[in-house]
Amino acid sequence: MGMKVVIIGAVAAGPKTACRLKRLMPDAQITMIDQDDIISYGGCGIPYYVSGDVPDDSELYSTNFHMIRDVNFFKNAKGVELKTKRKAIGIDRKKKVVIAKNLETGKEEEFPYDKLVLATGSRPNVIPVKGVDLDGVFTISNLHKAIEIRKRLTQGKVEKAVVIGGGAIGIEMADAIGDLWGVETKIVEFMPQLLPKVVNNTISLMIQKKLEDHNIKVYTSETVKSIEGDENGHVKKVITDKHEFDADLVLLATGVRPRGELAKDAGLAVSSYGAIVVNQRMQTSDPDIYAAGDCVEVINLITGKKAYAPMGSLANRQGRVVANNIAGIPSVFDGVVGTFITQVFDISVGATGLSVELAQQEGFDAESVMIVTLNKVHFMPEHAPLYVNIIVDKRTRRFLGFQGVGPMGDSFLARLNAAATALKFKVTIDELSTVELAYAPPFATPVDCLNVAANVAENLLNGMLKLITPQEFSEWIENPSLHEDWIALDVREEQSAKPFMEAFGPRWICLRYDKIRSEYHKLPKDKTLILVCSSGTRSYEVQLFLDTLGYKSLVLDGGMAVFNMIPCPWYPKKS
Repeated sequence: MGMKVVIIGAVAAGPKTACRLKRLMPDAQITMIDQDDIISYGGCGIPYYVSGDVPDDSELYSTNFHMIRDVNFFKNAKGVELKTKRKAIGIDRKKKVVIAKNLETGKEEEFPYDKLVLATGSRPNVIPVKGVDLDGVFTISNLHKAIEIRKRLTQGKVEKAVVIGGGAIGIEMADAIGDLWGVETKIVEFMPQLLPKVVNNTISLMIQKKLEDHNIKVYTSETVKSIEGDENGHVKKVITDKHEFDADLVLLATGVRPRGELAKDAGLAVSSYGAIVVNQRMQTSDPDIYAAGDCVEVINLITGKKAYAPMGSLANRQGRVVANNIAGIPSVFDGVVGTFITQVFDISVGATGLSVELAQQEGFDAESVMIVTLNKVHFMPEHAPLYVNIIVDKRTRRFLGFQGVGPMGDSFLARLNAAATALKFKVTIDELSTVELAYAPPFATPVDCLNVAANVAENLLNGMLKLITPQEFSEWIENPSLHEDWIALDVREEQSAKPFMEAFGPRWICLRYDKIRSEYHKLPKDKTLILVCSSGTRSYEVQLFLDTLGYKSLVLDGGMAVFNMIPCPWYPKKS
C-alpha cells in the first residue's frame, strides 16, 4: 500500500502537486478534494473568456490536446482520485484525517492522510459598503461567475458597467467588457493611479490614456460609498465621494486575500493577514502538511521580507516543489521578485521588482529613469517603441526594478523576463549594462533595450545625466509663476517644435541638435534649459556639451514621446 496523500484544492497548485507526485511515486494513493465541480481551470484566462477571445468556457479547463480536466480525466489519465463538491471543514492532525462536508448529501466524510497538501487558494476582497450583494454585482472569483457575466453580455442585458479597482484584473475586465462588447465602462480606483505601487505614475498615465482612447473612463482618488439597487434588487447605481454612476453591471476587482482559515483552525502558523506560513520546502509548521499557491506567504527576494504573491504561475512552481519534497527529492522555492504582464488593448504592460516609490518605502536610496527605445532596428518593418522605467539603488548600484509599456508580442515580454532573472540574482546596474543578449535586426537593436536602460541609469548614477520628470515639467508649465527661471530648448526639427513655440511663446525655443555646437552662444545662461527631444537621447548629448560651457540644463525624462502616451492638458498636439 503506497503513501496516502490528500490535497485540498484542485485549481492550480493542487493538480500540479498531484500529477507531479504521481509521476514520481506511481504507487502513491493521491486524493484531491475541492468544493467546486469545475476544477483545474486557468483562472487568469477569465477576462479573455468574458471578452469572447476564448470562445467556450471548457477551453479554460481542457488540456492543450483538448481533453477536459474532470474527475474521469484525473482518474483515468493521471491515476488521481478526485472528489468534487466536498468542502474541507477540519483537519485532525493527531489522527491525520481531513474532515469534509459533501455539499450534495450534507454528510461528513473523512480522508486519512500520510501527507497533506493545502492548496486552498484565495478569496476576493469585498468592499464594506451597502449593495455588494445586489443582483448584477460580481467578484472575479471563479468560472461560474465569469459564465454568468458573459451570459448577461451576450443577452444584451448590460449597457453600463462600473469596475471597482484599477489593478491588473480590473483593467483586464474593463478591456474585456468595454471594447469587444461595446458596454459603457468606467473604472473607479481608490488610489491616485492605476496599478498603484506596481508601476510609476507615468506608466500608469499611459495605461489610463489607452483606456480612455477606447472610451473607458478612469476615475482615480475616488472612494465608493455605496451601491444602489432598484425595487427588484438589481444594481442600478454606484455612489462615490465625487460622482454617481449608472450601472447594470458592477465588478469588484479589489484584490484577494488568502484562504488560511482551515490551517489556522488546525493550529498551523499563519501570518497576520491569514496566509499560511511555509518554509522553502513549502512545509507548514507541521512537517507532514505542505501548502502552496494563493494561500501561502512567500519571501520577496529584493527586500528579504515576507510577502503575498497570488499568481497562477507561482502556484504551479510551488506545486512541483511540494511534490518533489514529498517524494524525497530535496527542492526549495526561494521566493519571488514580483513579475506580471498584461494586455491593454494593443499594448503590453508589465513590471518586475520594485517601483521607485515602493523601493524608497523599503529603505532603498532609489532613483529611476525612463527610456524610450525600439523593439527592433529602425530600418526593419513594423518596429515599435518600448517605454521602459528602470529603478536602481544609488548607494549600492543594485538593480531594483523594471517596468514599462510595449507592443503586443514577445518583444517586451522577453526584456521583462530577462530583467526578472537579473533581479533574482541581485545584479548591479553595471553588470546589467554588459549582459549578453541576442541580436538580429528583426528581433532587437544592437544595444538591447535592457542594456540601454542600464546604460542610462549608469549615466544618472555617475552624475552625467540630470533629469526632470514629466510630472515636474508639467507642474512648471502649469504654474509658471512658481518656476520662472527656465525655458524649454527643443532640439528636434522646427516642424516638430513649432506647435509648442506657438503655444508657449518665448518659453519654448528651438535649436536643432546638429546646430547646437555652432550656435550655442544664442542660448541664455541665466535660465535653466529644459532639454527636449523625442526620447531623451539627443537631449543627453546636448546636456554633456552644454555642461562644459557652464550652462544649467535638465533633460526631460523619456522625451516628448512620453507625452504622446499620457493625458496632458497643456500638450498642443502630437508632434
